[in-house]
Amino acid sequence: MAHDAQKMADVSVVIPAYRARAHIGRALASVAAQTYKPRQVIVVDDGSGDGTFEAAEAMAGQMNGIALVVVRQENRGAGAARNRALGEATATYVAFLDADDEWMPEKIERSMKFFDGAPHLLVAHDYIRTEVNGTEHVIDCASRFRRAPRDPFAGLFRRGFIGTSTVIVRRDAVIAAGGFDDSLATAQDFDLWLKILAIDGATFTVFPEALTRYHVTDGSITSFTARRTACSLRIARRHAPGFLDLWFRILVIHYEALRAYTSGGHPLKAFVSLLWLPWNMIVATLAPRRPPAPGTPLPGWMVLTLWAWVIGAFGAYMYRFGDLVIAAVKMMGRL
Repeated sequence: MAHDAQKMADVSVVIPAYRARAHIGRALASVAAQTYKPRQVIVVDDGSGDGTFEAAEAMAGQMNGIALVVVRQENRGAGAARNRALGEATATYVAFLDADDEWMPEKIERSMKFFDGAPHLLVAHDYIRTEVNGTEHVIDCASRFRRAPRDPFAGLFRRGFIGTSTVIVRRDAVIAAGGFDDSLATAQDFDLWLKILAIDGATFTVFPEALTRYHVTDGSITSFTARRTACSLRIARRHAPGFLDLWFRILVIHYEALRAYTSGGHPLKAFVSLLWLPWNMIVATLAPRRPPAPGTPLPGWMVLTLWAWVIGAFGAYMYRFGDLVIAAVKMMGRL
């Protein structure tokens, strides 16, 4: 816990880094600027090859007394990198910070106060989302938490309102949950929070202060969205507390994919994603934790439901994007 006299906190900071040479200094500087300093910060260079390791090591003299550990491994993904860092962590609590994000100076101090006198395993908060063009807006995670007072776990499962770089969690709870599932290409953090908080009696809180700045970076919206959708569906079927929660979560996953594809200028991919929704709902109905064997025939009512959805979704899509589709067809005809 925090000690006012020394302004230190019993916290290890975990930073996975992949090709983050341009941003790792900013992330580490935000750790060094904390009003309550963590005991150590561990950077794991996940096979970057762009000078990330050297850029992190160069910050050693600027950490204001915080022990800096920098290790490297072959590229295995963020989950494996975080697990490697957890093996180096020595503090009671672990805070997670992505290499391209940064903290406000009071992040650790304000977060640790919520562990005092409360049996929380995890504490998180709101964050600021900074777009590629520099515009910013606050992501209000705390309000989603407050809307699920009777069952915060089900609320978290449905909406996934915890940002990785906002979390401080008990290290022993992470270890007891088995750490991050590195077989997941993305969303390993959400999977871990659910594993930890599924324990009987586990409590957590999300408080309304934006103490992390999340930087959106350029990347392939198509490949990232496809990966995230696939992993999110796996996680949903793994942790669903009930059918209604599972169905709601599947709707949210497809809505997020639809919005990502549409905003990224991929309306056809958005349409395909929409068509997958009834299939995933049907699979969830048949076996929420185990997909049906290949070639298993669907009941007639499910086939009719699927086709009704396809026809309805196609009509809605043509109504919304008809002009774009017609223009694309005309252009293809000229080729």
